[in-house]
Amino acid sequence: MTLADRPSPRRRLAGIAVVVGVVLLQLLASYSTNRDAGRLGSVLLLFAIELPVLMFALESLFQLARRRGFSSARLVVSGLLVSSIIGATFGGLFFEMSVRFPESGLHMMSVGPITLLRALFFGMTQAQSQFGLWALAFLLPMALEDARVRSLESEQLRSAAELSRLRANLEPHFLLNTLNAIAGLVTEDPRESRRLLAALGDLLRDALSDEGELQTLRAQLNWLKRYAEILEARHRGDLTFEWNIAPGLDEVILPRLLVQPLVENAVKHGALKRDAQGHIKVTVERAGEHRVRCVVEDDGPGIGEAPVRSGAFGVQSVRRRLELRYGTQASLALEPANPGTRAVVEFPLEATR
Repeated sequence: MTLADRPSPRRRLAGIAVVVGVVLLQLLASYSTNRDAGRLGSVLLLFAIELPVLMFALESLFQLARRRGFSSARLVVSGLLVSSIIGATFGGLFFEMSVRFPESGLHMMSVGPITLLRALFFGMTQAQSQFGLWALAFLLPMALEDARVRSLESEQLRSAAELSRLRANLEPHFLLNTLNAIAGLVTEDPRESRRLLAALGDLLRDALSDEGELQTLRAQLNWLKRYAEILEARHRGDLTFEWNIAPGLDEVILPRLLVQPLVENAVKHGALKRDAQGHIKVTVERAGEHRVRCVVEDDGPGIGEAPVRSGAFGVQSVRRRLELRYGTQASLALEPANPGTRAVVEFPLEATR
């Protein structure tokens, strides 16, 4: 939350309750040491009159700061000044009442006579203390909330940047290779070249569309199947795909292009590394009542014991985007498939509303 946001009524009441509660505890602590009931009653009366005015003034100051765009430092300095003026004013009024009505027994000092200077100083310092409590009760939670929101916004921007990088990573080499394959088919198989051009157009349109960071599983699988169709045509006879999709998962939502890097890795580093025809199997199934599992498996040479390359953007981007969307509730694992490699993604089941 920033100064541009107004605290809710519940938060304002909670903050005022904190201020009043701490002030009462301070008074009770003071009374337990000096047992001066007259002073306790006098200071309670002062606070009962002063606190509502001070809280109203600080709330008005906050709204002014919100409209004018005050910095936090300027708000704190203004709050100290306002609370000092209000505290000194009520301290002076209290002194005047104690002088005019000596029979009331009003006094703020446990030792020594009450004087105007001491009354002004007492009222000012107490009001500043109450402002400090108000700042802790209101501004500190808001600052923490503001930091949390900024962190989320930063993560969302990073996620959007990574999605853009995924698109850029997909387009140049894939587009050029596909266009070369289509060019070779124009005279040899015009019908096949037209089919691939249509599939490529659909693929790039969906990849470049700005419809948000999430999409349904059905849309993502349709995209992946067009992607696989082009790869099969480019590597005719060397690559095949198999799709095992459990029913009832069409409307599950997940981050866009989440599975594509895993399919691309399975093709480049798995299936196409075989001397014979390579095979990719994509499986989507339930992993319990409220979870979904996506498995991309190839029959290539396998991952061996070497760690994932530091520059392996695809796997890193999938893991990062799972963390941004689901936190610790999602996972990505690379496993040996004997032969080949299996990438397993699990995430919570979320359906479109």
